[in-house]
Amino acid sequence: MALAEKPVLMMATTTSTDNTGLLDELAPVFEHETGIELRWTAVGTGKALAMGRNCDVDVLLVHAPGAEKTFVKEGHGVDRTQIMYNDFVIIGPEADPAGVKGMSVVDAMKTIGSKHREFVSRGDNSGTNKKEISLWKAAKMPVPDKEKWYVQTGQGMIATINVAAERGGYTMTDRGTYIKYEANHNGNAPLKILVEGDKALFNQYSVLCVNPAKCSSVKYDLATTFRKWMASAPVQKRIGDFRLLGKQLFTPNAE
Repeated sequence: MALAEKPVLMMATTTSTDNTGLLDELAPVFEHETGIELRWTAVGTGKALAMGRNCDVDVLLVHAPGAEKTFVKEGHGVDRTQIMYNDFVIIGPEADPAGVKGMSVVDAMKTIGSKHREFVSRGDNSGTNKKEISLWKAAKMPVPDKEKWYVQTGQGMIATINVAAERGGYTMTDRGTYIKYEANHNGNAPLKILVEGDKALFNQYSVLCVNPAKCSSVKYDLATTFRKWMASAPVQKRIGDFRLLGKQLFTPNAE
């Protein structure tokens, strides 16, 4: 008798949940507890939402609240559930050539832009890139594009940080990925956190199920199992306990 195939849940997620190792930690536990294999593609949130629109995945774990709410409003997603948060930080060389250390994020962006200090952007429509663009606007600066001092990598967060380090420039990252980058350098990373703690830098992650009314092929039942599992008290504790270099990467906040 052939063994029944294990159900597989397809997810599109942001690079930070993948880069940090959080999903490698959670996926085997999810499979053990539910019998469902979780497979994921890590891309910027913009691409993850596009995969949901195209019915290529069953569930999303992303961090761009404005874009997510539009996705739900347009009928592509349902059951958006907040799961965890961390924050964004501006990092740069310890010498801090722009002199932004300790500034508010708006003042820091203004200073980097007006001094034409090298800034490396993901430029990939990810949640991080969307946030960065909103910060240029909040600083009442034209959003940079073709300027010589503004480099767009079109790549994920760790790759973008590495480009910024090579060029002695600044970039914006979520704290979880920064801690992973620090861990890659045994706690002594070339780029340091210079701007942090601003309310504008809050970074919420949520799970959204792809709407079965739009995508008849999606496994809504499996997506719902995953969503509820991520919001459950034991898994929320696991997320809060996940650490690198003894530092917490994400703070659980499911309702």
